[in-house]
Amino acid sequence: MKKLVLAGMMGLFTCLPSQLLKAQPAPCGPVPDQRQLKWQEMEMYAFIHFSMNTFTDMEWGYGDKDPKLFNPTQLDCRQWARICKEAGFKGIILTTKHHDGFCLWPSKYTNYSVKASPWKNGKGDVIAELRKACDEYGLKLGLYLSPWDRNSAVYGSPDYITYFRNQLKEILTNYGDIFEMWFDGANGGTGYYGGANEQRTIDRKTYYDWPNTYKLVYSLQPNIMLFSDAGPDCRWCGTEEGWVGETNWSTLRRDEVWPGWPLYEQLRNGHEDGNYWVPAEVNTSIRPGWFYHASEDSKVKTPQQLVELYYNSIGRNGNMILNLPVDRRGLVNEIDEKSLLEFARIIRKELANDLAKGKMVTASNVREKSKSYAARNVVDGDNKTYWATDDGVTNATLTLDFKKNTTFNRVLLREYIALGQRVKAFTVDAYQNGSWKEVAKATTIGNKRILRIPSTTASKIRIHITDSKACPLISTLSVYNAPVEAQSNNSEKGKLNITKNWKILNGDATASAAIDGNPATVYIQQSNLPHELIIDLQKDAQISEFTYTPDKKVGAKGVIFNYKFSVSADGKNWETVSEGEFSNIKNNPIPQTKYFQKKKVRFVKLTALSNTDGTQEAGYAEIEVK
Repeated sequence: MKKLVLAGMMGLFTCLPSQLLKAQPAPCGPVPDQRQLKWQEMEMYAFIHFSMNTFTDMEWGYGDKDPKLFNPTQLDCRQWARICKEAGFKGIILTTKHHDGFCLWPSKYTNYSVKASPWKNGKGDVIAELRKACDEYGLKLGLYLSPWDRNSAVYGSPDYITYFRNQLKEILTNYGDIFEMWFDGANGGTGYYGGANEQRTIDRKTYYDWPNTYKLVYSLQPNIMLFSDAGPDCRWCGTEEGWVGETNWSTLRRDEVWPGWPLYEQLRNGHEDGNYWVPAEVNTSIRPGWFYHASEDSKVKTPQQLVELYYNSIGRNGNMILNLPVDRRGLVNEIDEKSLLEFARIIRKELANDLAKGKMVTASNVREKSKSYAARNVVDGDNKTYWATDDGVTNATLTLDFKKNTTFNRVLLREYIALGQRVKAFTVDAYQNGSWKEVAKATTIGNKRILRIPSTTASKIRIHITDSKACPLISTLSVYNAPVEAQSNNSEKGKLNITKNWKILNGDATASAAIDGNPATVYIQQSNLPHELIIDLQKDAQISEFTYTPDKKVGAKGVIFNYKFSVSADGKNWETVSEGEFSNIKNNPIPQTKYFQKKKVRFVKLTALSNTDGTQEAGYAEIEVK
């Protein structure tokens, strides 16, 4: 706990001149503690979503399913760990309990767990098996425990907080060192709740008494990192699409943020004036959903799409956590494995040969003209040495001389973040034909910034720090010429039918945007909820599924959450064939498909009962049936 108090005190430092040792730069703003520095070095690790939802084909279960449905036939945590190790991951975080409340360990506080399943005759423990596998493959283990529990009869009352903390004690004391504790921001809503089948609303800011819950976690695991929207140790990046802002500060005004905080857009960039060090973690899934669905076998992200994720997360001062939805066998699916390992091969190849290593580097200013802060430190392969300027010098250059024309297309920079994040803006210049030409510009650097630039040939490269909160401290400059890889075809197989002859019977002139086959066009219904969208298919059709695609734009209006889908043969007599929620659609605005018993129909109706932002609008990027 002393370490945490010290970190909080260091968060009070401002960008002041050096005080103790004349040559040593003073901390600038909040700085990371040793736990955060070690976490940042991990860079890339896996999420594993595997639970009751895997067997019910759902994303958010209600907590009402029979535990006997959980019965993997080939569960092999060693396979998970092997694949993660081969992909270059440093750890695995397991969803031990998702929102439906089903526990992957034999919790003594509920029967809704593996002990009530036929898997291993109720004697199994997924956490224990994964712990053993991680140890064998040299990986760190992290755990996810959903604060929301749609199975618990006492959810919403003070008794649930005791239950939640008892489960935290179980998973944080019985399975060795845990590197990260992951808390989801989804809290409160409809659920089974022990058979009550109702809506329960909680105050997300106060209900869990987060300060004391965090104290409990730290008391059990002193070296753990705590993740939530707000941290306290690392934060959500504000989206589940796999990217963080190009400007990404590791600092945050943390006291203004809590799990479920509505202004999540700010989390993409952090706060330049943040008073705590809370770096970003970029979470996304290798498939559209977080749990395994056979219908998504054709929609696994390609290696090139994963490469994009890498550069838009790790390459923008974040850590990347990539979800692998384990299938019903209990294995990482072969399709996912193939794409993941090819991605790892591409990244290793692209960043294999550092053209800057051992080259001569000069600087426009060196702190106290000391060798300890010389420009050459940026190419010595040691991230604990760095180039620094004198106090007050916030506009300075590093020049690397290749000695001959050299072609490159990647530039990697790192700050010495142990003393804070400083750089606000910089350019990359190439020396060509006797003059300098700007080839790239960016804002923040932080732990690691990788710029992909058009293929450039030059005899020298210059990094020009144009603005910084204090004297810049650069620990690494690397340059690469990544080979061009042929991109995989990402066409989705099995695309649902789009019929331009369909007709919307109750919309205005813009309603056709909902059935035009183009998810970039959106139809918004403006009147009070509930809204009905009625479509005439113009001929009889046998259908057994429909897909709702929301508007994916930031700040999209009217994203439907609760829905009802009905069908009719004559447009007068309607039968409801599916109703419920589009789970997690606010954070992960992907097409969601719902299945029902095959029906012969001519008319379909989607009723929007509620949306994700509490307004009265309903938005449709696309409605499809099959």
